[in-house]
Amino acid sequence: MRLGTIFYNDFELLDAFGPLEMFGALGDKVELVTIAEQVGNVRSSAGPKTVVDFDFTNAPDLDLILIPGGIGTIPELENVALINFLQERCPQSQVTMSVCTGSALLAKAGLLEGLAATSNKMFFELARSQGVNIDWQESARWVDAGQYVTSSGVSAGTDMALAVIARVFGAEQAERVMNYAEYQWHRDADHDPFAQLLNQGALPE
Repeated sequence: MRLGTIFYNDFELLDAFGPLEMFGALGDKVELVTIAEQVGNVRSSAGPKTVVDFDFTNAPDLDLILIPGGIGTIPELENVALINFLQERCPQSQVTMSVCTGSALLAKAGLLEGLAATSNKMFFELARSQGVNIDWQESARWVDAGQYVTSSGVSAGTDMALAVIARVFGAEQAERVMNYAEYQWHRDADHDPFAQLLNQGALPE
């Protein structure tokens, strides 16, 4: 299987690399590829850059898609090229995952209509404002709606990734990955200790 992560400037590091660490531990069961509007270096919100190998025109077929969030989500909501790419590719995937405010991009693309979803709790309204016909879950670590799986903020993406691994590759594989990473997996998707922080974050002007 092939997993493509969609990068854009000012993405959140752990949104991408927490899940990628989990999927990467599956070895040759999954090929990891990086995709952005343009190939080359893409800057994270913390500064370190990621090298992207494929652009929207030459990205290979994808079985799994990962969309990180971060402060860069805000300008990307108006990026027609990105939204068009998501509209074209995500419906063809077996599973599309978003972390944090990445669900706002899926909502903007119209891909979560009629489904349950969640997002970063401190900036929840950013995602909710992108799609009113979505069952936004204010208290959820992640939400599995079948083809689309959305998680809460930053570290929640790693829990979501293990849940998707368990569904696609089997529970035993997920257990092996968890132990390999020495990670304490928060297995209950409905237990959200950060729901009390709903919309308490301050978006930039």
